[in-house]
Amino acid sequence: MKKKLPVGIDGFEKIRTNDFYYVDKTNFIADLLQNWGEVNLFTRPRRFGKSLNMSMLKHFFEIGSDRTLFDGLKISEEKELCEKYMGQFPVISLSLKNVDGLDFETAAAALRNIVGKEALRFQFLSDSSKLSKEEKDTYRRLIKVGTASQAIFDMTNSDLSDSLLTLSQLLAKHYDRKVLLLIDEYDVPLDKAFHAGYYEQMTTLIRNIFGNALKSNENLYFAVLTGCLRISKESIFTGLNNLKVHTISDSRYDEYFGFTDADVDGLLDFYGLSGYRNLIRDWYDGYIFGKVRVYCPWDVINYCDVLLDDPEAEPENYWANTSGNDLIRRLLKKADQTTRDEIEQLINGGSIITAVRQELTYREVDESIENIWSVLYSTGYLTCQERLSGKRMKLTLPNREMRELFIELVKDWFQETTLADPTRIGQFCSAFPAGDTSVIQKMLQDYLWDSISVRDTAVRIDQKENFYHGLLLGLLRSQGNWLIKSNAETGEGYSNISICTPERTGIVIELKYADDERKLNAACANALAQIESRKYAAGLERRGMKKIIKYGIAFCKKECAVVIG
Repeated sequence: MKKKLPVGIDGFEKIRTNDFYYVDKTNFIADLLQNWGEVNLFTRPRRFGKSLNMSMLKHFFEIGSDRTLFDGLKISEEKELCEKYMGQFPVISLSLKNVDGLDFETAAAALRNIVGKEALRFQFLSDSSKLSKEEKDTYRRLIKVGTASQAIFDMTNSDLSDSLLTLSQLLAKHYDRKVLLLIDEYDVPLDKAFHAGYYEQMTTLIRNIFGNALKSNENLYFAVLTGCLRISKESIFTGLNNLKVHTISDSRYDEYFGFTDADVDGLLDFYGLSGYRNLIRDWYDGYIFGKVRVYCPWDVINYCDVLLDDPEAEPENYWANTSGNDLIRRLLKKADQTTRDEIEQLINGGSIITAVRQELTYREVDESIENIWSVLYSTGYLTCQERLSGKRMKLTLPNREMRELFIELVKDWFQETTLADPTRIGQFCSAFPAGDTSVIQKMLQDYLWDSISVRDTAVRIDQKENFYHGLLLGLLRSQGNWLIKSNAETGEGYSNISICTPERTGIVIELKYADDERKLNAACANALAQIESRKYAAGLERRGMKKIIKYGIAFCKKECAVVIG
C-alpha cells in the first residue's frame, strides 16, 4: 500500500507516524544552525510549508521528543549535529494564525488562549524544585482559567505582554538550558486587526510581547518566526537589532519552502504520475525563491491526490481558492488606466517593472499602487523574473493558476463596475433590439477601453474569443427580463449568444477574434455567414420570436466592429 498524500497536514509528527508521504526538508535544520542568528524571520507565501517546517524544528530540538521521527531522513546523516542538538532544548511553539476577532478584546482573548494552552504544556513548572514560590505563582497566572465566555485563560494584559519572556525564564531555570522560541504566522493578528479597525491596539500588544521575548532575553538560544509579510521594524520590531530576515528574494534557505523540480519528480515517480509532469509544471511551478524555481506544495499535493482517484481530472486553482484574494481586488479598485494596462501585460504573458518594498506596515499597503505590487510579490501572486538596479524588479505571473485567478477576478471587477452605472449599461443593451450598430460599436469600444483584455499570444483563437464572449455576456445579463443563452443549441450548432426579449425580439450574436484590426469587418462577415449556414436563428423562431436580429461582432485587442445581418 502506497503512502498517503498529506492533504492539509502540517504536523511533522502526524506525517511521520501515520505513513504520509514526506518531502524531506530536514537539511533546513543544519543550515539554520550553520548560519545561526538569534532571531530569524522567514517570509514566504501561505501554503508553502512554513508551518510544517516549524513543526519539524519543534520535534527535532525539544527535550523528550521522539528521535525515531527523523530516521532515514537527511538530517540523520549528520551524526555529530544530531548528538549535540537533537532533543536538547526546551521549546516554546506558537501559531498565531487563529488570532482573529471583530474587535480588539476578542482578538486579545484569542491570543491569551493560544499562549495559555502552550503554557499548559509545561505544568511541571508548578511543582519544579528549581523554581521559587514567586516564580511558580507567576507561572500559575499564565494558566489561570477565567470565567468570561470569550477566553479560557484570564491572564492580565501585563502578564500577556510578559508571557513568552516569563515562560522562557522559567523553562531555562528548570532545565538549566536556554530556550528556543518558534512563532508561526506572526503577522496574521496584524492583518486581521488592520481590516477590522483595531490595528494600533494590536500592534502595541504584539510589539510588547515580541520586544520582551526577543530583545535582550538572556534565556533565549534562538527564535524562528514565519509569516507572509516582512512587517516594518518601526511597527513591531522596534529596537530589535538581532533580527535576521530571510525573504523570498534571498538565496539562503531558498530550497526549503516550496517543492523543487527534484521534489516534484520524486513525488510523481513514487505515485506513477510522471506523465502529468509538464501539466503540473505549467499550472503550479514558476515561483522564484532566491535562485531556485519552486512549485506550490499545496497545489501539487492536492492535484496529485485527485489524479489518483480520477486520472482525467483537470488542474484547479487549489492555492487561490484558500484565500479571499482581497489584495488583487484592492489593486483593481485603485487601478488607473496605466495600472490596468500593466495588469493586461501580466495576464497576457508579459511583465511589469516596479520598485519592490519588502518592508511595509499594513497601513502603507494602500498608500500607492507600487506598495500593492510589492505585497503581491511577497505573498506569491507575482514572482521576480529579473532583478534590476536598486529595488526594481521585473515581475510576472508565475504560472497558469495565477493567470486564471487574475482573469476571474478581472471579470468580477468589470461586472461590478459596469453594473454600478445602470443608465449607461441600459443604453448599451437597448441598442441591440433597436438594431443600432453604431451605438453598440461605440459603447462596446468604450467598455473595452475601460476593461482589462485577455489576448495572450500563446493561446488559441477560440480561447481569445472566450474572453470577449464572457465580457459581452456579462453586460447583456444586466437585463433581468431577457432570456439569454450562451453557446446554446439553436439550430444545427451552437451560437455564442442568443436572446429572447419580452417584446418577442430574438437576437443571435456570433463573435470572432481577428489578429489584425484591418480584418475586423471580414471577421464580422464570417460570423454572419456562420449564423446563416448553421441556422442559429431557427431555435428563436421555434420559441415564437416575431422579429430576429443577427449580429456579427469581431474583436482585436481593444477594437471591435459590429455588423447586422
